[in-house]
Amino acid sequence: MPPKAFVVAPKDYAPALNLVGEQITVLASGEATESYEIFLQRGPEGSGPPPHSHPWDESFYVTKGEVAFGFGDELATVSAGTLVHVPGNTVHWFRFGTDGEMLSMTSPAGSAKMFADLARATAAANFDPGKLA
Repeated sequence: MPPKAFVVAPKDYAPALNLVGEQITVLASGEATESYEIFLQRGPEGSGPPPHSHPWDESFYVTKGEVAFGFGDELATVSAGTLVHVPGNTVHWFRFGTDGEMLSMTSPAGSAKMFADLARATAAANFDPGKLA
């Protein structure tokens, strides 16, 4: 059975996942699309993940403010209206600037589960920051 069309209004957003200060809202899960995922990501200035990689492709569309991205030895600080694409298995990181906000898209699906698992792990009283890296 093919996936169903759907609409997600702001009033219907799932609660944001808190990942070490960054707020990640799942807008379209892999279960809903059966192929990709879309997230709304926000965070205080300077927040963002450490350098990391994963097997899925990821694209970021900055909707507000500025966000700094790093991949390999490259650094790019981009503003609203800019798309950044990161192929799977590429080491990358980002840092939100003042009022930074972006949509991220991943394919294939799988990162929503990882974000939920990481949010639970980092919220635990016995959280080990070394495990996040």
